[in-house]
Amino acid sequence: MKIAMISEHASPLAAIGGVDAGGQNVHVAALSTALARRGHQVTVYTRRDDPQLPERVPVCEGFEVVHVNAGPACSMSKDLILPYMSDLAQGAAADWAADPPDVIHAHFWMSGVAALEAARAGARDIAVVQTFHALGTVKRRHQGAGDTSPVERAWLEASVARSVDAIVATCSDEVFELKALGAEGSRISVAPCGVDLSLFTADGPREDRGQAHRVAAIGRLVPRKGVDLSIRALHCLRERGVSDVELLVVGGSGAADSLDDDPEVARLRALAAELGVADQVVFRGQLPREDMPAMLRSCDAVVCTPWYEPFGIVPLEAMACSVPVVASSVGGLIDTVLDGVTGLHVPPRDEAALADALAQLLADPETATRFGAAGCQRATARYSWDRIAADTEKVYRQLARSASAPQLSQVIGRA
Repeated sequence: MKIAMISEHASPLAAIGGVDAGGQNVHVAALSTALARRGHQVTVYTRRDDPQLPERVPVCEGFEVVHVNAGPACSMSKDLILPYMSDLAQGAAADWAADPPDVIHAHFWMSGVAALEAARAGARDIAVVQTFHALGTVKRRHQGAGDTSPVERAWLEASVARSVDAIVATCSDEVFELKALGAEGSRISVAPCGVDLSLFTADGPREDRGQAHRVAAIGRLVPRKGVDLSIRALHCLRERGVSDVELLVVGGSGAADSLDDDPEVARLRALAAELGVADQVVFRGQLPREDMPAMLRSCDAVVCTPWYEPFGIVPLEAMACSVPVVASSVGGLIDTVLDGVTGLHVPPRDEAALADALAQLLADPETATRFGAAGCQRATARYSWDRIAADTEKVYRQLARSASAPQLSQVIGRA
């Protein structure tokens, strides 16, 4: 099959850990690569954010990235790029005019807006599959006035949910939210995010650590990720006499030596100083992906305590490295981290509960080891990208058999 992915702000080529670069970038890159391995031709269309970027970048056999001129060729917050979705749609449609894709798979709600316009730009409609990665209704519920999404999201996201041919949700909790938006349940499938099992493994080198114990909080450094909760839990542990723990904070606007202008890093540093644990918190900045497994293996636990989380790839990467995870009992984390089996669940925004969970794991290494082994087994059995690609391909094939996309049936047999 010829598959067009549209990922407006999350390029599969982007560095991970910045404000608008995280799990979606990894998801699009890994899913596209896995689909290419299955014999499909995948093109990812994303907004050009640097004038020096080439128009086309081959990633591997069967997978390339196309940079489309859609708004200024500079880095912009994703909350500012909605006005350029028509440009993205027209650029993608022009690129495939002579040889349209068999299916369009949009990632994030704005990509869905662009995909629906691009699908109808030619002489025939093209089936559109949507993965939202995050929903505005959930974001507004948790962030309130702090939600910086464009106001149009409220109705455009719901319109996308009702208009696309199929939706691939990343967790079971998201299905209920989508139905509340008006999406038909019969058009929703669940295919979670995956993990690179060739990179994230239980065996391999481990970083040295500066304290007897090490925990890590990893991901985009924005308030809703709840990294401040880990710092507060560190303070709780210290008050209980457990002070030989270092907390790695991985993520931010750049490498460790370039974080001085990062507002979230400044906020977290101030909090650590206020609570008297600054000497236990290490800000690592963005790490190259190839360095992540050794860092993970050096940890006693990985903490993932966002206010809400559509899915969360970091817990899977930790599990694949046999590291137990302490996770907020929200969103996709409820599916991936099995409480009392691969890690521990804690209520969101509850620093005392997080401190209790960490104290339990640090005091009982046998249980931590058992959780880690179970997590590795679960990640390997359920979350390989090849399996996720196969699940996603099933959605494409179901569209091929539907009356809404009869043209796909001509090419499925060749995939």
